[in-house]
Amino acid sequence: MLRYLLLTLSSAICLCSFSASAHFQELIPSHDIVSTPAESQLSLSLKFTHPMSRGPLMNMATPLQFGVVGPQGRQNLLDTLQAQQTQGVQTFNAIYQIKRPGDYLFYLEPAPYWEPAEGKMIVHYTKVVVDAFGMEDNWAAEVGLPVEIVPLTRPFGLWSGNLFQGVVKRQGKPVPFAEVEVEWLNDGSITPPSDPYITQIVHADANGTFSYVMPKAGWWGFAALLDGKKPMKNPQGKEVPVERGGLIWVFTRDMK
Repeated sequence: MLRYLLLTLSSAICLCSFSASAHFQELIPSHDIVSTPAESQLSLSLKFTHPMSRGPLMNMATPLQFGVVGPQGRQNLLDTLQAQQTQGVQTFNAIYQIKRPGDYLFYLEPAPYWEPAEGKMIVHYTKVVVDAFGMEDNWAAEVGLPVEIVPLTRPFGLWSGNLFQGVVKRQGKPVPFAEVEVEWLNDGSITPPSDPYITQIVHADANGTFSYVMPKAGWWGFAALLDGKKPMKNPQGKEVPVERGGLIWVFTRDMK
């Protein structure tokens, strides 16, 4: 009996430790604001990981969509992706040349990821906004992703301590009381004192609007996670549930 209780407790501890570290699809540009021609060549890093826990990285298959909505309209950037090996798994990188002033909404639809520990497929539709040369003309536009966070707060030029607000939408309609996970892209300077500090949780209101004050400088990821309406087949061909997430990344700086 004692052995059974110990095994049960051990399993519960493993499960809690796993669930405390959330999956986040990263789409991180080298600059969130382009102010000079020297900054106009962007490097974008695409990784699937647990940002606050600093890993581990998950293997990424070739994304289904990667593009940008900007002053030149909608551009398909799949051909710009370069696969690379990082910590033994596949990640991606891309280079993009800013040519005109305006807001650039980079977006990504990764290939579905099978997570056996959770028994579901994961698809995180992700975006990040880069402002070029102060135009600030289109940052609140919708890319048209199946699940998307539409910012109410301008998603660049933010100080640490600013309030970020967004609306969670599915197929263009607000999702009441959606759950939003929030993580900071840890640079190694912070060790969370316990699991609840790894992933912050907020709920949207009846209109799908959520708010969060970002307490530290760096990249912040917001992930609205919704249950998919239809199952998907896992690599073994079995139909399983789907987690469809809408993510947005924003950058903050300390006021000095």
